[in-house]
Amino acid sequence: MKEGKKVIQSISIDDYVILLDEKGKEFRTVEFSEWLGKIFMLPKKRIVFVIGGPWGISEEVFSRADFRMSLSKMTFPHQLVRLLFLEQLYRVFTIIKGDPYHHE
Repeated sequence: MKEGKKVIQSISIDDYVILLDEKGKEFRTVEFSEWLGKIFMLPKKRIVFVIGGPWGISEEVFSRADFRMSLSKMTFPHQLVRLLFLEQLYRVFTIIKGDPYHHE
């Protein structure tokens, strides 16, 4: 798949790659913020999140992923996942920072 090759080309060996996949680990938001805080401490250059395109994810990208996480067991259009995931990242960073945005 061309898309998979482009993804692999944009990832370096020093990156920690997190693949968003419906079969990955699910987190509650607070759990995700705690886990991501630990990932920030790894000696990696970047944390790279990969969202599959409309035709899925190539085997090459699957094998390169360091971790797989799921936003839901349901399948969403990849454009919608971008928005949902961005909101979750915003929420996670407010939790890490201690802002009162997230309510439990």
